[in-house]
Amino acid sequence: MRLARKRWRLRALRKRRELRPASDRTVRIAGDDILLFSTLRNERVRLPYFLDYYRDLGIDHFVFVDNGSDDGTGAYLAAQEDVSVFYTEKGYKRARFGVDWLNWLQRKYGHGHWCVVVDVDEFLVYPFHDTRPLRALTDWLDASSIRSFGTLLLDMYPKGPVDQASYAAGDNPFEISNWFDSANYSIKHNPIHGNLWIQGGPRARRFFTDKPERAPALNKIPLVKWDRHYTYVSSTHMLLPRGLNLVYDQWGGEKTSGCLLHAKFLDIFVSKSVEELKRKQHFANSHEYKSYLDGMNDSPDLWSEKSEKFTGWRQLETLGLMSKGNWS
Repeated sequence: MRLARKRWRLRALRKRRELRPASDRTVRIAGDDILLFSTLRNERVRLPYFLDYYRDLGIDHFVFVDNGSDDGTGAYLAAQEDVSVFYTEKGYKRARFGVDWLNWLQRKYGHGHWCVVVDVDEFLVYPFHDTRPLRALTDWLDASSIRSFGTLLLDMYPKGPVDQASYAAGDNPFEISNWFDSANYSIKHNPIHGNLWIQGGPRARRFFTDKPERAPALNKIPLVKWDRHYTYVSSTHMLLPRGLNLVYDQWGGEKTSGCLLHAKFLDIFVSKSVEELKRKQHFANSHEYKSYLDGMNDSPDLWSEKSEKFTGWRQLETLGLMSKGNWS
């Protein structure tokens, strides 16, 4: 594992040459700032709500990799005083789906900081997030000597055809896409890295019915007290050193955990899937997006009689999808 970690860190060091600063305000990062890192492409419509959501949560500075956007994303981000942008047109897949780029930027700017790593359609929900800022959580994690915080990626969807869930810049996506699967999840233990591997939800039952083992992983570790020696291995699913992956209680109890509300299923999802399938820059030549488009031919409604309407984090805790653990 030490050799593997060294390999990924060296790879990130090489990949730094592919990034050029487009709007670099990292000199403004203070010693105790909470940072957010993300890779994106053509996400202009999502950015206003995304930035406002995480600012309200307590993010002090955002660091983005813009992978060749041509929809105004770069100009919009450049106008934001708390945002730094690094631009590249190099292959997303050859950077291990952006992991190499972000590993480098976190190594350079994230050392000693609590760092959130998410996509722009992922929204962190943690216990008491509606009344306590993110710093309250990170202070408690620091006091408890906990370096990483785990979540379930919870796919949200509308009631009705996805392509009719109209979304405009600035909208709260969860006023449109506010249903989720409360069950239908499988959990396996990864003996190599020690993390849990979770699959299921609406994508597994709708788009991967015949091959559920190919459904996307839903286990995420998006919040870490970063150290320059750390490295993400596969998206935010797992890290090295392996101890960072122990975001669950090994003895049957419950550790404090959260959810990432996934605002993927809106009307913009269809055009995005077409674009990503053509680019073939995602895992396994974007087979995931091929499954989405095949399933979208009949304008699918992901809602079922077993769907739950989202009401808040306490509902998710009651359903066993997250836990406040020892934090009160």
